[in-house]
Amino acid sequence: MHFRRAILATAFLATPVAAVVVAPGAVMAQPLTGLYVGAGAGLHAPQDPNLTPSGTAYGVPRIKLNEGYGFNSNLAVGYGLGNGFRFEIEGDFMRSDVRHVGGTRFPTASSGTVRTWGLMGNALFDMDIGFPWMYPYIGAGAGYQWTKLNPLTSVQPGGPFSSTRTGQNGAFAMQAILGASFPVPNVPGLSLTADYRFMDILGGEKYNGVTTVAGVTSPSTLKMHNQFNHDLVFGIRYAFNAPAPAAVPMSPMPMASPAPAPARSYLVFFDWDKADLTGRAKSIVKEAADSSARVQVTRIEVNGYADTSGTQTYNQSLSIRRAKAIAGELVRDGVPENAINIQGFGDTHLLVSTGPGVREPQNRRVEIVFR
Repeated sequence: MHFRRAILATAFLATPVAAVVVAPGAVMAQPLTGLYVGAGAGLHAPQDPNLTPSGTAYGVPRIKLNEGYGFNSNLAVGYGLGNGFRFEIEGDFMRSDVRHVGGTRFPTASSGTVRTWGLMGNALFDMDIGFPWMYPYIGAGAGYQWTKLNPLTSVQPGGPFSSTRTGQNGAFAMQAILGASFPVPNVPGLSLTADYRFMDILGGEKYNGVTTVAGVTSPSTLKMHNQFNHDLVFGIRYAFNAPAPAAVPMSPMPMASPAPAPARSYLVFFDWDKADLTGRAKSIVKEAADSSARVQVTRIEVNGYADTSGTQTYNQSLSIRRAKAIAGELVRDGVPENAINIQGFGDTHLLVSTGPGVREPQNRRVEIVFR
């Protein structure tokens, strides 16, 4: 029981930490987009539920069902929105053995198994905290769970009492989820997962059986109260349309030429949500300006772009600001202003294809093209 309490305490202590992590502006979402499937299994640690027997079958108005550790498993299919939020339908199964029935007026020896299965609808949020090898997530779910006693048998050693319960009943359930995924290198879409789940099955189920006292057998029932379950789950998840890693362009082999022709286009990259020029950016613009004086140029196109992390309206404005910053630097480096044509394309014509809400450095750029 001390171990189960430690698991529960860890979950509650982690809750405020998770709340800080998902504060606006603190993180950006892992871009999980489209259909995915997942499976997992692990340790099942039920918190002993209370039972109310009919009459005074156990000599007291309420008893406690003491369960041992067991195992859990689950299968899920879901859909990611590309902004960190995803939704899934999960089927689960949990099993544990009965160790004894506690709180009775007299000692009992008990046996049996408790099997629980059901369907849950979960809403989750994946986070990018700056570590490409790990993405924490939090979530909550609701659904319906069936519990089967298979069977629950209690006997008073050396005494006149015995009781047997069996049957299957269902109740609504809720759960909280706290975990992390770990992408598998070089396998786009494949991740390992580990999470803690706390499930509350609301209770109210009744299980019929018989009770024998001093040779007299009569029907009786047990009413199950809330079942609190703690589960550690380790699994695997696959997203079907994860983008492949961006290919690193190979450097061309140097040509044996005494004077290579000047470049006809130049790329200048920007920091996230910025339109000002770094020292490196200014040196590239200077190189482009000097080159324009050595080649035949009728006009110079300055095209600005943004990544997908902002709204389309904001990205369009940002791409124009970046293009104007480059054009101004070209003029300062001696290029005639009337030879420059400025355009902004926002988050279209991506250099690296991504989903929405992704901060991709290669998409934050300005292209200088000689015509």
